[in-house]
Amino acid sequence: MILIITSCSSREEAERIATALVEASLAACVQIYPATSFYRWEGRINRSEEHVLHIKTRSAHANLVETKVRELHSYELPELLMMPVAGGSADYIEWMRAETAI
Repeated sequence: MILIITSCSSREEAERIATALVEASLAACVQIYPATSFYRWEGRINRSEEHVLHIKTRSAHANLVETKVRELHSYELPELLMMPVAGGSADYIEWMRAETAI
């Protein structure tokens, strides 16, 4: 299992991506958090209010999730960080597997 992180400029976009991933069984769960991001883009320091998505899925779905996020995302270069899940509640991990069985 992996956790994929991305961020969006609006709550609406974040919810659209989350819904699409869960409906397609590409994610067991997507959590959305408000965040303030500071970053350098095109030579300038920026500050943006964003919505961070924690996408919980199978590592085998990583490429499909990335494709779907890029398809629905408004950013030229969306954040897509993928981290392996090293452990966790066996029952929760099993639920994640069941929800992402496609």
